[in-house]
Amino acid sequence: MTLIDPDAAWAAFEARDRSADGRFVVGVRSTGIYCKPSCPARHPRRDQVSFHADGAAARAAGFRACLRCRPDAVARDRAAVAAAMALIDAAEAPPRLAALAKEVGYAPHHFHRLFKRATGVTPAAYARARRLERAGVALTDGATVTDALYAAGYAAPSRFYEAAGRLGMTPGTWARGGRGLAIRWTLAVTSLGPLLIAATARGLCRVAFDEDDAALRARFPHAELHPGDASLADLAARIVALVETPGCDPDLPLDLRGTAFQEAVWQALRTIPPGETRSYAELAALAGAPGATRAAGSACGANAIAVAIPCHRVVRGDGGLGGYAYGPARKAALLARERNRR
Repeated sequence: MTLIDPDAAWAAFEARDRSADGRFVVGVRSTGIYCKPSCPARHPRRDQVSFHADGAAARAAGFRACLRCRPDAVARDRAAVAAAMALIDAAEAPPRLAALAKEVGYAPHHFHRLFKRATGVTPAAYARARRLERAGVALTDGATVTDALYAAGYAAPSRFYEAAGRLGMTPGTWARGGRGLAIRWTLAVTSLGPLLIAATARGLCRVAFDEDDAALRARFPHAELHPGDASLADLAARIVALVETPGCDPDLPLDLRGTAFQEAVWQALRTIPPGETRSYAELAALAGAPGATRAAGSACGANAIAVAIPCHRVVRGDGGLGGYAYGPARKAALLARERNRR
């Protein structure tokens, strides 16, 4: 079970923060009811409230649901949004709003607002992003641009090229494995093992334990790879410092390419202070999509910049370490160093 920070929970309750709905409920001792954080009712004094993981926990503590904000409906709404996202992910072509809303049991106009409130984007925008992501994966796997766009569900090449700005490079460059990119790389020695550090002219494009230039070549098979120079040595020293004496370096230049949601998750990861952790659900909320817990976990898995984008600071809701691309021992070591330094 995720521990609730009382100060953060009170701040969200005071602000009537909709993004906190579903993460906890607020029990009010003076009335005997529990509310969702965004409840519009007049707030009680802080000494009259308690925070609970969900409605079941609040009811076990003797509270009953607020009839004004209906906190138990949040779970149903979240489940509907998650079901809709799964339907979109599985569909060959983006489903129409009316059909999507009917499938999850809501009126179209209401569900449109509900989905956008939960994820930060409309159902149509989410479908477009997922379709483009599928095209990007196909291109990375070696498909031609034509095969990739039709496999992803685009009806015509023009629609694909209109959306292709999300890829961070042209579809042709992506398909060519980074042809035309110049990448500098080096291997740094750290107490947690060798660390590959690579950068384009824009910034870091790969930081990974236990990888070398051969792994970098597999990721960018047609890019020009060059041994690191003085400017990369400076970046490498800053990355190694994050491993050995953990802290925060928000000014590191990055050259990342992902979907809009992935980039929102990566940015949210950089806001987690050293020495602290967040659950995958909390990370999704930080990224503006409280219902997208599974997608937030996938975005962590797609993170190409270890340590500087600290996906190691995300743990399971029950407090367990959860997954990490470079092994649980490294994740535990990084977290322990950050806690000790803090």
